[in-house]
Amino acid sequence: MNTPSVSITVGELVARFLETCGVKTAYGVISIHNMPILDAFHTRGQIRFVSARGEAGACNMADAAARVSGVLGVCVTSTGTGCGNAAGAMVEAITAGTPMLHLTGQIESEFLDRDLGFIHEHPAQLAMLKSVGKEAFRIRNPETALATLREAVRLAFMPPCGPVSIEIPIDVQAMRLPLPADLMPLPVAALVPAPSAVQTLADLLAAKKRPLLWLGGGARGAGPAVQRLVNMGWGVVTSVQGRGVLPEDHLASLGSYNLQKPSEAFYQSVDALLVVGSRLRSNETLTYKLQLPAHRFRIDANALNQNRAYESEFFVQGDAALTLNALADALEGRMQTDPTFLQDLQKTRREAEALVDSTLGPYVKLKNTLQAAVGKDLWWVRDITLSNTMWGNRAPVLDHPRAGVHALGGGIGQGLAMGIGVALANQEHGLGRKTVVMAGDGGFMLNVGELACAAQERADMLVLLMNDSRYGVIKNIQDAVYGSRHCYVELHNPDFAQFCASLQVKHHKLSDPGQTEAVLRQALQTPGPVVVEVDMASWGAFPVKFAGPPKKTD
Repeated sequence: MNTPSVSITVGELVARFLETCGVKTAYGVISIHNMPILDAFHTRGQIRFVSARGEAGACNMADAAARVSGVLGVCVTSTGTGCGNAAGAMVEAITAGTPMLHLTGQIESEFLDRDLGFIHEHPAQLAMLKSVGKEAFRIRNPETALATLREAVRLAFMPPCGPVSIEIPIDVQAMRLPLPADLMPLPVAALVPAPSAVQTLADLLAAKKRPLLWLGGGARGAGPAVQRLVNMGWGVVTSVQGRGVLPEDHLASLGSYNLQKPSEAFYQSVDALLVVGSRLRSNETLTYKLQLPAHRFRIDANALNQNRAYESEFFVQGDAALTLNALADALEGRMQTDPTFLQDLQKTRREAEALVDSTLGPYVKLKNTLQAAVGKDLWWVRDITLSNTMWGNRAPVLDHPRAGVHALGGGIGQGLAMGIGVALANQEHGLGRKTVVMAGDGGFMLNVGELACAAQERADMLVLLMNDSRYGVIKNIQDAVYGSRHCYVELHNPDFAQFCASLQVKHHKLSDPGQTEAVLRQALQTPGPVVVEVDMASWGAFPVKFAGPPKKTD
């Protein structure tokens, strides 16, 4: 006797498929155009759905959760305006190379693409999504739903990684299909480098005495391979995205002090720079004018990165871990590095750190006390803010390749939501670290509603709110370029103590630098979201005014 097949909706198919992908949490805003999917989440009870207060915040949460967990990030939005709200956060996700799936509803198929002025329809939604992500698809019927889901996730994880969107019309979400026997995602094979290319690279590097690795986000999975080269005498410097691939307290690490003058001087003694998984972006290279070592080589999964920004003598396309391991095999016993090289690197690190500290004035105490209080077991999440640019991108010391989460695309207002995604991913995946977020008051207010989401979800996170009641960087630019004509930078903020109290969120106001240690330790021991407001008017100004992205000055 034939066993009748189990019938499920497309919405339930989405839920079941995501479960096989290891997804434990999805983020979004419920609407009339995604309810079949979210009803399936609720009914099955396997995926936690976090109700963000806006689609932009939801997308930031999914992005950040994926960055620290390595698991697919999932964001669910409505169609039309709701979908458009997520676009800016999608730009951040593709800039950071985050594997993320954005599921958006769509109007009924009967009325779709007919230019009828149907409510909630954006007639060019797919084009919009393709412009801010890696790819965008539409599921038109139940029969193609699983294939589309699989391909979207495969593309999201295929280097260079990035967010992929899927539109599913509301009627299609409710349509039924037989339960597929196999719901597993498609495999994504690591890109194997050509052995001949690796051998050529090894031959070019074998005689080098002072070799340095520059690691970007594409090298996050290559920590053990990096360590093999470090054991041969290589040094390491990183971009912001490459922080922690080699623990930053390692004697061979220059950290992300990649553009300070002592580092630039040190580069001139390096006889081989091997750039791995980094685009050498403008703000990491003084708008491509940073004087890097003369002999440059490159490894990247993206073949288009050959000679981008800086020319290189040789390029190998391949997965960072596979390629560096193969390179280490080919170099084993062949390199005799200069015994003074790492001594010079350590001296450079001390000089670069001292130079950064000299620009911080009283905020050195905040930096140092935070490091001492939280240690290295942290997720370090930063919004675009003056304080982060001054020191957050270089310190605290990170010892994990996913520990640093930053709004890489340069947009303010994303740090709070990112912190929520990180804190919940830490909980769901048992990662065992404390989430610390640094945000400015301007950025914080942009998506301040997500603090209610943090309270509702009991996100275990400490927010350092750097409050100078203005857009500090813009004011500094006005001082430097526009004759101190200040306009549109002063901000009217709420009483943050009262605001936090209304949401049952703990708040501390830090006006006296002498209270820093006591306040931070108390805040770190408090479960759930905590806001520590640093009253910058009381602390005083930075002795050096940061006025926009760093540029070459001589």
